[in-house]
Amino acid sequence: MRFADACVRVGTVGVLAALAAACAVLTGPDTSAPTPAPAPAATAPAKPAPQDTAKNPAPANATAKAGAAANAPAQQAEAAPPVEVETPVNPLVQRGFEAARQALIAGRLDDAERGFLALTKSNPELGGPYANLGVVYRQKQKYDESVAMLEKAVQANPKNSVYYNQLGISYRLVGQFPKARDAYEKAIALDPNYALALLNLGILYDVYLWDGRRALELYDRYLSLTPQGDDRVKKWATDLRNRNQPRSLAARKDQG
Repeated sequence: MRFADACVRVGTVGVLAALAAACAVLTGPDTSAPTPAPAPAATAPAKPAPQDTAKNPAPANATAKAGAAANAPAQQAEAAPPVEVETPVNPLVQRGFEAARQALIAGRLDDAERGFLALTKSNPELGGPYANLGVVYRQKQKYDESVAMLEKAVQANPKNSVYYNQLGISYRLVGQFPKARDAYEKAIALDPNYALALLNLGILYDVYLWDGRRALELYDRYLSLTPQGDDRVKKWATDLRNRNQPRSLAARKDQG
């Protein structure tokens, strides 16, 4: 299965670290249901993906792809490391953030929600608390609330590529595929080497927008940024190449 819509650039631990920089505790890839864990997001167990809202029926092997895309994102989103604080904050705010972060990592979602909500009220200028609330709500399968919080996160800090990637994940889960595409593209515009955003966008084009040519381009870009290799994505890319070849041959025969 694909870990589509992966929400972290360097795995579970790497994501939390990145989000910590933005005062956020985002955890895990774009699997609809993140699962905070110290292990890399790729190894985190994926939860069942929510029902997709795509209008077109999925291709023969798209069901597995969609399930992986929904499950992988959630895993990364939950396991993502906290980001550094975007702007200097007083020790009291930092302690409150750290307490909420630890609650999220431990899976105490209600405690994490209360902590991050308090921070959004005391420090509405920080994007991190909103972003982390987006992850909390996504884990609670409150996808509309997740979108709302992540939209506030990018408004507070429009230069954070991780926030846009996370927003793309939540948009996808509510079936807003064009908005998901735009969010992923903004993440990539901010960081052209954001491998997971490239992968998420590729999966979106492949499974939900039905544009295999564009998906293949994005998979290839992702693989070029993944020196350790990724056999799953290599298989998807090969599948697209093989899928397109017969169509091309058939077209030439018809025209002849």
